[in-house]
Amino acid sequence: MQRPAFPLSGQPAAATNPELVRVLGRWSLTALVVNAVIGSGVFGLPDDLVRFVGAAAPWAYVLAAAGIAIFMAVFAELGSQFKQAGGPYLFAREACGQFWGIQMGWFIWLVRLTAAAANTNLFVTYLGEFWPGATAPIPRIVIMASLLGALTFTNIRGIDRGARLANCLTAAKLLPLILLIVMGLWWSGPSWSQPSVTATPTGWLNAVLVLLFAFGGFEAALMPLAEGKNPRRDIPFALFTGLLVIAACYFLTQIVAMRTVPNLAGSERPLADAARTLLGPIGAAFIALGAMISTSGYLSAQIIGVPRQTYAMAERGDFPPLFASVHPRFRTPYISILIWCLLVLALAIYGNFMWNAVISAGARLVTYALACVSLIRLRQQRPHADAFRLPAGSVIALTGLALCGTLLAQMNLTHAAVISGIVAIASLNWFMVRRSPAD
Repeated sequence: MQRPAFPLSGQPAAATNPELVRVLGRWSLTALVVNAVIGSGVFGLPDDLVRFVGAAAPWAYVLAAAGIAIFMAVFAELGSQFKQAGGPYLFAREACGQFWGIQMGWFIWLVRLTAAAANTNLFVTYLGEFWPGATAPIPRIVIMASLLGALTFTNIRGIDRGARLANCLTAAKLLPLILLIVMGLWWSGPSWSQPSVTATPTGWLNAVLVLLFAFGGFEAALMPLAEGKNPRRDIPFALFTGLLVIAACYFLTQIVAMRTVPNLAGSERPLADAARTLLGPIGAAFIALGAMISTSGYLSAQIIGVPRQTYAMAERGDFPPLFASVHPRFRTPYISILIWCLLVLALAIYGNFMWNAVISAGARLVTYALACVSLIRLRQQRPHADAFRLPAGSVIALTGLALCGTLLAQMNLTHAAVISGIVAIASLNWFMVRRSPAD
């Protein structure tokens, strides 16, 4: 008889779940990092980077990778101190208490909601390669609602169905990028020069801010720490090896796009246009299909993981109890899944790809700032912890805090209002549950 995916709300997890098996080695964790990060950003941002910094766009990836390396270093030390599942939410809660754990949980949720909304928009944009009318207002809404509705229906009926769909889509998403890079680097046709754009400090900061969307997600590899063979040794290796692979892929993709697409800054589907130059309409269709697979694969993975994060927080008493509701027949957190779908659809309709990507990047900066504070606090609380320790770790964490503040200052008032609103909602959430016995 198959064991239910979830215990009933209120049942102790230990009574129904055996201990997790530690099977993930360093290369498996590295693959998790690469898979968690490479997604819609590489399909949607090459044109925006040219608008920000012109021909210097490939080097924006190098600058962003250097900034991300600071946060990866912080997460490497944090991850090596824990063997339990939970990731950033666990770090903040253990280091700084329930209030900051709840703030971290809400901002992680915002990161993933807006990232999913950005991916939903990009799916429709690349569908426009096959059906130009897809991007018109009414068809756009219908397509997004149908896509999210199908994923919701599949995942409410069972995690096994959702996981099989996510695995199939994930396996296919990297192939188009690899082929585009190989063909683009060997291409012997004329290289296009991009319009001259003066790369100002503001332009560079805006480029790095949006690239946080493309480089974000590595922290998802820290969620299954309870299934890692040796997290203290393998997490630092996985994070930095993954970063090198990701940065190289992004850098080369940007170069190929700039070589093959005239006026890249004006392209709506930059990688499809690059493939059109290399292989004609068939190439453009192939890359457009790859982008649609990548975005739908991301959404399939998110609808499995994110509702279960809110379910787990509700079970612990850190989130409204409604999110802990389990379907009586399918044994899935169906309320968490439904709320995820509705909020993603609302954000996707309200904002375009870039609006949601910037909100996601800004919310991610808040989570990185909380992680930096958590590192400083844990170093004070556990000065002799048996864990990987960064040289000058507190200085690195303070540098990360300064970088977060600098990049957050680039957001406009609308973006800042969303961030402030989540702080207020999370604070109200904490006020309502602060007497929870789970604390």
